Amino acid sequence: MTNQQPPALNIEPGTHLAVRAVGSWQVNALAQSGVMKSIQATLHRLPQSPHIAWDLTQIASLDHIGAQLLWNAWGKTRPQQLALADDHRDIFNRIERSAPLRLPPGRRDGPLGRRLQRWLHDLAGHAYYFVGLIGQLTIDMGSFLMRPQRGPWKEISANVFHIGYRALGITALVAFLIGVVLSYLSAQQLHTFGADVYLVNILGMSIIRELGPMLAAILVAGRSGSAITAQLGVMRVTEELDAMLVMGMPHGYRLILPRVLALAISMPLLVIWTDAIALVGGMTAAHLELGLSPSYFLQRLPSVVPLLNYWIGLGKGIVFGMLIALVACHFGLRVKPNTESLGQGTTLSVVTAITAVILADAVFAILFKGVGFR
Repeated sequence: MTNQQPPALNIEPGTHLAVRAVGSWQVNALAQSGVMKSIQATLHRLPQSPHIAWDLTQIASLDHIGAQLLWNAWGKTRPQQLALADDHRDIFNRIERSAPLRLPPGRRDGPLGRRLQRWLHDLAGHAYYFVGLIGQLTIDMGSFLMRPQRGPWKEISANVFHIGYRALGITALVAFLIGVVLSYLSAQQLHTFGADVYLVNILGMSIIRELGPMLAAILVAGRSGSAITAQLGVMRVTEELDAMLVMGMPHGYRLILPRVLALAISMPLLVIWTDAIALVGGMTAAHLELGLSPSYFLQRLPSVVPLLNYWIGLGKGIVFGMLIALVACHFGLRVKPNTESLGQGTTLSVVTAITAVILADAVFAILFKGVGFR
């Protein structure tokens, strides 16, 4: 073990002030007791002048920490008069190239026009990639239909179980309560006008045509849509998506197609389930509030709700399910590899999916405004 001379700065007064550095300017020598305090005291005594001559030729050894200490004392710029050993010249050249460190500019809110421009740019980007996602899904669907024996059946089955079967409990609970509330509110108004028998009409049409599909879609968007986005986002963070591409496994065929098909299969079944449970809740409340028996309710329901309303509800379920899956996959694949982006993507996915479902429901209402009514 060598006996290193501690670092020191010697001020040599004269016509032109000169500072000579001696000793070992390495981190282990600088960490010795009292060394840094002595160096800092010497630096504080130096005048703020660019004409100080620095002589570093007597330094025995120098590492990046010692060089950075001197660089900071110079105000992060090379002195006009500097004598260096050839062995130490590269260290200061590297520090000089790396300084000053430029941090990326923070995102600041600008004028209204700039924020609107950024919002339109983001919206156009989302629309562009979403259209591309639909195109890729169409191609994958064609490949699946051409060779169904090689399709992702296991992934579809697993997603039907997780998205459909496991959502039965929460959809049943919410649907039953909504049915009870809707029946009580309607019964009070109808009883005022002596039109109690029309409660079946109101509950049947509103639940089967509108509330059942919407309720199931909103619950699935909040529960399963967020889960899909989070799954894909975690795969992005852990670089599993990149690994799939390296192994030649396309994202669309193995990740997007199974989820879209699973929701297209599960959602109509969930709509039927939600309709049934909501009607049970409505029947229960009608029996307690108005004395309408369940048998009367079931006998009258087919006659007051035309069959086309059932098909419209099932069609809504298929469209809503595919929309929720596409939106969830879209935001999941656009998650950046950090946890903040994962949280933002999940929130945007749920909000966008519910908005898309409401827009699609409005389109259904316009297209089928004259269908299913007597």
